[in-house]
Amino acid sequence: MDVKEQIKTVVEKIAKDKGLQEQFQREPVKALESILGVDLPEDIINQVIQGVKAKLTVDKASDALDAIKNLF
Repeated sequence: MDVKEQIKTVVEKIAKDKGLQEQFQREPVKALESILGVDLPEDIINQVIQGVKAKLTVDKASDALDAIKNLF
């Protein structure tokens, strides 16, 4: 299983869906399993959760910087 590919898939879906964003914040395991459609082993699911959180944080920071740049 390619964890990076799973992270990419999840981030794309969560970024587009406010409901999934909220579910991921409340119940990340259930959110991932519903998006991916599989029950992942504990070690894999934790890697995907951490990767998704990191990617979403980076994307939000990038969006904030872009907004600031547009002010000037």
